[in-house]
Amino acid sequence: MKMYALSVAAGLLVGVVYSLLSVRSPAPPLVALVGLLGILVGEQIIPIGKHLLCGTAFSAACDKTHAVSHVLGQLPGRAAEQQVQDSKQT
Repeated sequence: MKMYALSVAAGLLVGVVYSLLSVRSPAPPLVALVGLLGILVGEQIIPIGKHLLCGTAFSAACDKTHAVSHVLGQLPGRAAEQQVQDSKQT
């Protein structure tokens, strides 16, 4: 139940921000996509920040948290690389 309450609260916050920016919901495609990108990047700030505070380099922190794959999804060619790595491990 807590997850639903947090989801509604986040939705309300986004609605207030949209109102302040005078953007109607549903947002125009470009505005919506930029907003989604902000959400994806924002989700990675805390995990990467924790690693940076421990003295880890930024690129290593991104690797440890899998931030790039989370934000960008499966990049072309990575599926083949992953299959080769998986076959080597077994």
